[in-house]
Amino acid sequence: IVHGDRPRLVQMLQNLLDNAIKYMGDQPNPAIAIGYEKQGEEIVFYVQDNGIGIDPQYQEKAFDLFERLSRPGEGTGIGLAIVKRIVEVHNSRIWIESNGKQGAIFYFTLPLANEMDS
Repeated sequence: IVHGDRPRLVQMLQNLLDNAIKYMGDQPNPAIAIGYEKQGEEIVFYVQDNGIGIDPQYQEKAFDLFERLSRPGEGTGIGLAIVKRIVEVHNSRIWIESNGKQGAIFYFTLPLANEMDS
């Protein structure tokens, strides 16, 4: 069990899913996976796609406000900045893994709820 601001967490997941769909590229068999794994005192969630990927040199920059790493006209450049801010408000972290050629995995953490909170 994790605790968080439900509307913000929904917004975060919507932005990550929208991003995965938007940057699927010419993928003939698009796929998106969502999951989680307990690691110590936190849960690591992920949204994984098999789209165009994000070059490792731009992965941190992808979370900057108004930063668009794609062709002009695609996206506003605020979606991932909002995602990062929501994660930060929950005292958590987010990162990207991608080889820059195909697919990306967005990981984010949320702390486990204390047993007394449940």
